[in-house]
Amino acid sequence: MSAPGEIAAAMKLCLIVTLLGATAVVLANESKKEKLSSPGEFTIPYLAYLQSSPEPCVGSLISPEWILTAAHCPLPVKIRLGVFQPTIKNNKEQIRNYSLIVPHPEFNTHTLENDLMMIKLSEAVALNTYVGTIAIALEPLVLNDSCFIPTWRWNEYKNLSDPDILTWTSQYSLPSHECQGILSQRMTANIMCVGQPLSTLYAIKEVSAAPAVCAGRLHGILSWAKGSVTLGSEGFFTEVHPYARWILKIIKSH
Repeated sequence: MSAPGEIAAAMKLCLIVTLLGATAVVLANESKKEKLSSPGEFTIPYLAYLQSSPEPCVGSLISPEWILTAAHCPLPVKIRLGVFQPTIKNNKEQIRNYSLIVPHPEFNTHTLENDLMMIKLSEAVALNTYVGTIAIALEPLVLNDSCFIPTWRWNEYKNLSDPDILTWTSQYSLPSHECQGILSQRMTANIMCVGQPLSTLYAIKEVSAAPAVCAGRLHGILSWAKGSVTLGSEGFFTEVHPYARWILKIIKSH
């Protein structure tokens, strides 16, 4: 049997170890919070910032060398990936130029029909926690599926300035007859509507060509909107799945 003094010493040692362990857990959790709260540590990996004039666009990284965006976008002067806030450079960014631009051959600048464009990067990106790809949709979207729509916006818009806020929303797709009811003209083919036909109290300036990611796949590229998509207004997206063969053919042949 242990002496009372030995028991007391053992209990004291046990208490010290327990307190040290608890302190380590708290410090680890605090360290994790600090890392997660750092703006440069948070990105949407497949989101590309297409820096261009007069205004930028959003691109979606669908392979290490290729970005899918809208054909109505101007040519980028710089392509930045791993970006949280375009106004601030961070050491997680990867910057590329383009080596090839392939707009859809039947893109209509007036109706925005077939509003898709492929951009080949000057050099493949390195995939990591901050930069990654998104799979394109190969089948139609299931009605009423929720879609995640990220983009950047300006806190205060100025010409030729970079946006300063990463923003996003989750909205449901609308049936085609509701889409058509919103429009005054005939809806073009291969368009999907996401959001709600409502009037917001105010509008915000958003970067164009935002992706609609539904069920983990890229289903749409924003062509235009009747308001601010991230505030809930309806957006009109070019569906991706009808163009899947064209997209894959471009990647394979270049």
